[in-house]
Amino acid sequence: MIPDFLVTHSGGFHADEVLSSVILTRLFPQARLIRSRALEWITPGADRIIYDVGGGYDASVRIFDHHQRGAPLREDGQPYSSFGLIWKHYGRDYLVAAGVGEAHIEAVHAAFDQSFVLPVDLTDNGVLSPSGPLAGLTLPALLETLKPAFDETDPEAEDRGFQNAVAIARSFVEAKIAKGAAKLRAEALVFQAIERAGQARILELPRGMPFRPAIVKAGADHLLFVVHPREKDWCVTGIRRAQEGFELRADLPASWAGLTNGDLEATCGVEGATFCHNGRFVAAAKTREAALAMAELAVQEAIAVGSGRTDGAEVA
Repeated sequence: MIPDFLVTHSGGFHADEVLSSVILTRLFPQARLIRSRALEWITPGADRIIYDVGGGYDASVRIFDHHQRGAPLREDGQPYSSFGLIWKHYGRDYLVAAGVGEAHIEAVHAAFDQSFVLPVDLTDNGVLSPSGPLAGLTLPALLETLKPAFDETDPEAEDRGFQNAVAIARSFVEAKIAKGAAKLRAEALVFQAIERAGQARILELPRGMPFRPAIVKAGADHLLFVVHPREKDWCVTGIRRAQEGFELRADLPASWAGLTNGDLEATCGVEGATFCHNGRFVAAAKTREAALAMAELAVQEAIAVGSGRTDGAEVA
């Protein structure tokens, strides 16, 4: 049954009910969003979905709170916030509404849950407490900056801040979902390119796209560099060893670092070479042929100096 009302608590707001509202208002745009702690609103009824308030969790009557004793836990024992519960029950429908292809629904749902929803759940429940200089720049922290000041006298200020938070959070959710779906589309293209490459050390792609997850999944440990076109030139890119950090399977030649145009052409001997980053993880060239030639030279040097290792294995 399509709800007439989406009910969450009034007062100060947090990321979990803000993000839950993003999901539910997309699915039920005609429903009125109510922020209240009044018993008549937070009691389950056929005309409403209640979340982050009400003291109960029962999907059959559409109440999704997590503050009560015996609050719901994930299979691994980690706690849900209202966002996790709403995503569990409505996330797949949200992905369909967002235009994610049927073949990718489960994968995107699971990936978004782990990378985006779970950290919000843990933070809201006090299990995860970001620290360090970036702690105040997490999404939950930034959304809370939209709360009105303690001495704000405008009675509409809190609801206005909440609506602003929902609008901002919506842009992040939509972008994250779109990127997740795009990664899966890219994965199929990268798999095809890996098959074409065989045992070559260079992977050529038809355009720039996320490539490392597919390379790892395919077990293509022999690959050292990726070549692909950009808007007006071609790119030669290294492949990171791990998801975290910046260490590459092989660096571009040290002699190229920081050089451009004629200086780079003279050093590498490739006409059309235009740029090499000082960090030696990316280079550019005017043409496909020049980019491939630079990549071949980089492979040769990596093997010669013994740096062309993949997952700890020596490149023969």
